[in-house]
Amino acid sequence: MSKDTYIADYTVIYNAFVSEAVEKGALSGDLVIPSELLRLVEQEALKGKMRSISALDELEKLKTLHEKGKINLDIHEPIIQGEVTEQSVSRICREIAKKVGGVLLSSKFVTSRIAELEGIKTLVIRPESGNAFIDKFFEPDVMSIHLKEGCKPLAKRGTPGKWRLVEISDREISIDEIKGLIAEIFERVGKDPYSFIEIDEEGVSVIQLHEFRIVIAIPPFSERMEITAVRPIVNVKLEDYKVPSKLFRRLEERAEGVLISGPPGAGKTTFAQALAEWLHRKGRIVKTMESPRDLKVPPQVSQYTSIKGDMAKTADVLLLVRPDYTIFDEMRKTNDFQVYADMRLAGVGMVGVTHASSPIDAIQRLLGRVELGIIPQIVDTVIFIKDGKVKKVYTLNIKTKVPTGFTDKSLARPVIEVKDLATDSLEFEIYSFGEEVVVMPVKTAKKANWRISRKTIALNLPKGYENREVEIYADGKFLLSDYTDEKGKLVIKKNSKEGRHLLKLIKKGANIEYFKSS
Repeated sequence: MSKDTYIADYTVIYNAFVSEAVEKGALSGDLVIPSELLRLVEQEALKGKMRSISALDELEKLKTLHEKGKINLDIHEPIIQGEVTEQSVSRICREIAKKVGGVLLSSKFVTSRIAELEGIKTLVIRPESGNAFIDKFFEPDVMSIHLKEGCKPLAKRGTPGKWRLVEISDREISIDEIKGLIAEIFERVGKDPYSFIEIDEEGVSVIQLHEFRIVIAIPPFSERMEITAVRPIVNVKLEDYKVPSKLFRRLEERAEGVLISGPPGAGKTTFAQALAEWLHRKGRIVKTMESPRDLKVPPQVSQYTSIKGDMAKTADVLLLVRPDYTIFDEMRKTNDFQVYADMRLAGVGMVGVTHASSPIDAIQRLLGRVELGIIPQIVDTVIFIKDGKVKKVYTLNIKTKVPTGFTDKSLARPVIEVKDLATDSLEFEIYSFGEEVVVMPVKTAKKANWRISRKTIALNLPKGYENREVEIYADGKFLLSDYTDEKGKLVIKKNSKEGRHLLKLIKKGANIEYFKSS
């Protein structure tokens, strides 16, 4: 057991390392804490900085250990007045260590090396990382946990598209338990060199703890304290997705501006990870742009975050690195789409991940953010993910033509054609009309040839119509919509209301057509 005078810098207090060392008997004697460090904790607590909760808990533990006689706690008189920073506190700690001939406690090797150059004895404390938080809540099939003060803990179990929300305790979680978990999370971040505090603003922190993305919210940002932790539980290869061979060929030969879209929780990130791994296996240099960094990719794929909150600065670095492909996760803001466009026009292959309720919505998110005429140069492929599956793939190209439905040839203009990759059928046209940008659905009618059996009316559709919603029209009027099966067959029971009406129209010789629903 070492008995000496120790001076604690801010790193060991924020990461709650000192009390653990004292309790294990690794430290004893005098512990000096600069009053400026207390002021730094107070400043951050008043600003709602989450890590101050961990620091306050650590200071309270040290006070308790002092009262038990396990360590002699001494608050050093102030050296400077007014606001303090991490740098000024670090400098003050070194000054005190010099003055009293003590040992500087730090968890940063850089800080300790600087102190040693100044002739100061140092002790670097970096305890082994524990897994209490993970072990307590995350079982193998848990996708995410949702902990809120005064509410029963909840968990999403299953996989994207096949999950259920369940209570993981019949007891409401208390504010003290939430505070304890927050302190533990920040302690683990300090111990783990592969974990990061991505965002730390008033009332909210976003932390990447290995593969876990953790969002902590406290008042005033939220009305109560809460913790949400998410992890990927599915690690699949691109070949595991039932995607058409056309998509593989397109990704390998010509797709350089890709948007992966879908609603929240649909499996976009999992697909992006699979695509990044596939591109790496194909001999491409792949980087990512993420804030926070939560893609689970091979170690050869470097993960970059924003520089001072600005992805444009990250893009400047990437252009120097010259990757073949960049995965840009969580594109939402106008600046994100502009950075994506700039990188793409600079010749970098781009894969953007964005929220959208339908595949055409992903394209519409570009409208007004980049010039209409260059959209096909920026995005050539849109992959729509839902329930963990590839539901639709669109391709984009531009032609000068008369928009569908117009008859006057003088109205010819540049038109962006949006086609279904599986069937090569035109589904949307995007063009300028006056001062407006029009996104017009284009329905290509195909005559339906029904097969009538004793109990059903069946329609066999061509390849590309598997598990798709199809709309049926009779003499130009909407009749019904239904989903095909995995073989592309649409089956309607004859004794159903729709079946009886359809059978009557078929016998009358009505012109019955089908369209793929958008």
